[in-house]
Amino acid sequence: MVISRRSGLKCPEFVHENRCWPEFYRVVSNFPHSPVSDTEAVVHKALENVLDTSGIKDGDRVAVGVGSRNIAGLAVMVRVICQRIRELGAVPVIVPAMGSHGGAESQGQIRVLEDLGISEKTCGAAVVSSLDVDQIDTVLDGIPVWFSRDALAMDHSVVINRVKPHTKFKAPVESGIYKMMCIGMGKHRGAAELHQAALRHGFYPVIRAAGDAVIRHSNIRFAVAVVENQHGEPVEIRAMAAEDFFSEESRLLELARSCFPRLPFKHLDALVIGRIGKDISGSGMDPNVTGRAYDLMEDDFSINLKATRIALLDLSDKSGGNAIGLGNADIITEKLFRKMDYQKTLINALTSTSLRKAFIPIRMDDDESAMKTAFFSCGVRRPEDLRAVIIRDTRHATEFWATSALLDELIKIPGVTVHEKVALSFSAEGDLLL
Repeated sequence: MVISRRSGLKCPEFVHENRCWPEFYRVVSNFPHSPVSDTEAVVHKALENVLDTSGIKDGDRVAVGVGSRNIAGLAVMVRVICQRIRELGAVPVIVPAMGSHGGAESQGQIRVLEDLGISEKTCGAAVVSSLDVDQIDTVLDGIPVWFSRDALAMDHSVVINRVKPHTKFKAPVESGIYKMMCIGMGKHRGAAELHQAALRHGFYPVIRAAGDAVIRHSNIRFAVAVVENQHGEPVEIRAMAAEDFFSEESRLLELARSCFPRLPFKHLDALVIGRIGKDISGSGMDPNVTGRAYDLMEDDFSINLKATRIALLDLSDKSGGNAIGLGNADIITEKLFRKMDYQKTLINALTSTSLRKAFIPIRMDDDESAMKTAFFSCGVRRPEDLRAVIIRDTRHATEFWATSALLDELIKIPGVTVHEKVALSFSAEGDLLL
C-alpha cells in the first residue's frame, strides 16, 4: 500500500502503476466570435436609448443589482452604469443580487462584490446589502415572488447579468436577466422558494412566471445583458427596457449557445478538470461542458458529452470555499476537499435543491493519484486506447490536452488544431504542472 502524503489515507499500489498512463497532446479550438474592443464605450452607447425612456430623473435613487458571476469587464460595466445614472442627477446604489451566495450573509455578499472589483470606491456608488425581501406577487399555484426590500425602497431598479445556457434546464430563456430578477433580486428567500417550486412545475415555467411578475409589480426599469465568447470575452453588450426582456434575452441566448465552449466529443473515458468554483459556473462545473447533471428535475446534458469518469483537482480561490458541483464528479483531490467550506456548499445545495452537487466523491491524495484513479477505473486496459481530456475549468475549454486515442477525430474537426505532445509532470506534492 502507498501511504498518502497529505491525508493519511491509503491508496492501492496498483493504482499507481503506469500501465494506464497515456500520451497527451495540446489542442486549441479557434472560434470566429470576436470580442468587444472597448467595453466602456459599448456600455455608454448601449445605455443611450434605455436611459431616455427609463423615467429616471434628478433626485431619484436607483438600485443597481449586481450578481456574483465573474463576468469579463463587470466592474467597468457597473462603473459606467453608475456614472450615467449620476449624470441624470440621480443616485445609484449597488445592491447584491445573488440569492444565497456569499454564505447567504449580507457582509459575505459585499465581500463577493469586492472580490469582483465592485465597491463604492471603484464604482462611485454605495453598496447596500441585506437579505430582506418583500412579497410582490404570487404565481402558478400560489408561489410567492420576493424582491429585494432595499431595491423596492428606491425609485427604480436595474440589473446586470450574463446570458448563457443554464446548468439545470433548456428553454427560451435560461440563465440571464429573468433569472437575475427573480433569483438574484429575490435574495436567499426568493431563491429557495423558486427552486422548491421548480420541483413541482419545472424551472422554466417558474422563472418565466416569476420574472413576468417582477416586471409587472416591481420598480425594474432596464437591464444590461452580456454574451461572452468561448474565451470568456464579451461579444455583445445589450441594454434593454423591461418590456423587451423576454424577446431580447431569447435572442441573446441563441447567440450565447453558439459561443459556448463545448468539447468536440460525444464520449470520453475520463475528463480531468483542473478546478471548479462559483466564479466559473453556478454549478461549480458547467454540465453543458461535462454532460453531468443528476439532480431532480434537471434536464439531461449527456447529449453534449458522456464521460465515464470525472476527476476534479482543485477549487478556485474566488469561490470562497463554496465547492458546489463536486458531487457531480467521481474523484476529487484532498487539496480540493480541504479548501471546501462545507457550510457555504451546503447552503448553496439546499437553496437550489441540488443536494447531489454537495455529495463528497472518492478523495485521492493528489492530482497524480486522482488522474490515475480515473484512468484505471474506467475500464480501458491499454493506455493508447484511453479517450481522456484535461481542461483547466469549464469556462476555458478552448485549449485542452487530449490523449492520442482522440487524434484521428480531432484532425477532422474544422477550427481545431493539434499541437505538440505534452509530457505531463507533477510537483513534489503531486500537483499537475501545465
